[in-house]
Amino acid sequence: VSQVESIKMIAKKLREYQPEFIVLDPVMVSKTGYTLLNPEAAATLIKELLPLATIITPNLYEAEIISDLKIESLTAMEKAAKMIYEMGPQAVLVKGGHLKGEPLDVLFTKANFTYYKSRRIVTRNTHGTGCTLSAAIAANLALGFKLEQAVEKAKAYITTAIKYSLDLGEGVGPTNHFYDLYRKVGIKFGNN
Repeated sequence: VSQVESIKMIAKKLREYQPEFIVLDPVMVSKTGYTLLNPEAAATLIKELLPLATIITPNLYEAEIISDLKIESLTAMEKAAKMIYEMGPQAVLVKGGHLKGEPLDVLFTKANFTYYKSRRIVTRNTHGTGCTLSAAIAANLALGFKLEQAVEKAKAYITTAIKYSLDLGEGVGPTNHFYDLYRKVGIKFGNN
């Protein structure tokens, strides 16, 4: 119940303050497929927050829940993006990192698709990639970039952070958010 109440309060405050950009990372299902929101909270998120979003950035599992569509191909990603778009956000970025082959993200705005391809980086250090991507999109929008360019720059940023990720501890490790900054000042830090 607290998740539902929290989501409703967030929606209320977003409507009250009307920020210029709202980047919604639904955080409904982890990259491993673990459900993070109960069904009632997920339904509340869809009803209350999707219509307020400038862009929503679901991973494949989340896009499947929101669209009620099994996603195993680019065609299904496109269909899900359109279905989610019809629920009210201004744009939908379906992240395709869980599909086989090279990663491909699909952005849908109005009637246009934009595709963001990248090379698959084999690493166990991918903790927080979705949150980082959404935060980078938000930062790029705040800096004045148009949506497509904001997403492109965010994709480049997270790809670099994954490529030069950090081997810390056991299990899934973190990406290297500061790799480019360290590189610019001549410090080597991360998997080079």
